[in-house]
Amino acid sequence: MRIGELAARAGTTTRTLRYYESRGLLPARRDTKGHRTYDEHDLKLLRQIRTLQDFGFDLEETRPFVECLRAGHPEGDLCPASLAVYRRKLGELDGLIDELRAVRAKIGLRLAMAEEGPPRCELGGREL
Repeated sequence: MRIGELAARAGTTTRTLRYYESRGLLPARRDTKGHRTYDEHDLKLLRQIRTLQDFGFDLEETRPFVECLRAGHPEGDLCPASLAVYRRKLGELDGLIDELRAVRAKIGLRLAMAEEGPPRCELGGREL
């Protein structure tokens, strides 16, 4: 299939596909007329990249998954390098969750203090 068809089937743009090609994530095969050509395996690679990006992985983090698929594994997350990326990402997410919990606790404390504090000021019959 040509680049336009692949882009349409993958739900992306030809510009994105060219970028992935420049980053070595998508193969750069050409037909005799110089047009880019792709197959169903390339579509699977793209779907893996897009799914991971939807999960918050940056483009470089998708590379081990793409390489795993290229190595012939039926799924991109069956290789040790892919599993390492999953573990690292989970660690990052756990850290962010901890930070958010800390911020939430501080805001909750500030709210409780504000609600228990001195009476609200009134100016011109309106509360501030």
